[in-house]
Amino acid sequence: MVSIQDYIQTKAKWVHQALDQYTREMTGIPEILLESMRYSLLAGGKRLRPVLVLATAEACGGDAEKALPFACALEMIHTYSLIHDDLPCMDNDDFRRGKPTNHKVFGDAQAILAGDALLTEAFGLMAAGAKQAGLSAGTALTIIEEASRCAGAKGMVGGQVSDLLSENRTITLEELESIHRRKTGDLIAFAVRTGARLAGASDGLLSALTRFAYGLGLAFQIQDDILDVIGDQHLIGKPVGSDQARNKATYPALLGLEASKQKLREVTDAAKAELLGHDPFHPNRLLEIADYLLTRDR
Repeated sequence: MVSIQDYIQTKAKWVHQALDQYTREMTGIPEILLESMRYSLLAGGKRLRPVLVLATAEACGGDAEKALPFACALEMIHTYSLIHDDLPCMDNDDFRRGKPTNHKVFGDAQAILAGDALLTEAFGLMAAGAKQAGLSAGTALTIIEEASRCAGAKGMVGGQVSDLLSENRTITLEELESIHRRKTGDLIAFAVRTGARLAGASDGLLSALTRFAYGLGLAFQIQDDILDVIGDQHLIGKPVGSDQARNKATYPALLGLEASKQKLREVTDAAKAELLGHDPFHPNRLLEIADYLLTRDR
């Protein structure tokens, strides 16, 4: 059986090739804009969200080929958010995935526009993917509506606002988890729910997968916070200690490093438990992804 590392790498490579093809086929776009979009979109990264779309579709008995456009669209949304997060007016980061951030290469204005373009193109790609897959209008509209909510003011964008407002002040653990549920969890939940919807999962399974996804999103963020303290800069692709330098609320800051590691294990175990006891359903790869993220170093 293929290891989970090889499985993730294979799926990530497939997504990368599709993103490369999609953007090469774009026409009528200013050359500098397309170059800026592709610079960040094809810079690598974990591709966790698109891999979760594909893995969930397969776990629910669906066709990963039909899920690929949605996986790529989600990576476009994620990449737009990273470009904007790195801007001087936001997190002011100079490096992302081991390379200079978009605004360092193309300037602030071009970086903003590249992010805007990726976000907009993502919704067009989902609409095209829905047509190609022969989805019902109801399913297609539900997925697109959920994407706008999870990525927008009620989800990721709202979480980013709360994250900015939390800098240089003391917040509770409940407030921190609310921030991360929106900033990180909503897009991970969208990834899993979209894969499940495309495979025709039952309402009960969809609910269990949603709980799994939010648990996975929280675990992912806790590990991110831990890596900002003890990670290897060459592996994570940006300087460690950046959260502390901006006086941001993190799990190690609130709980301490060892308690954060324990919290990470508890959250991961609880998330995995949500996947057990459903039939027909093949959760092995999703369970392995959860364990893989528990020990990731980047």
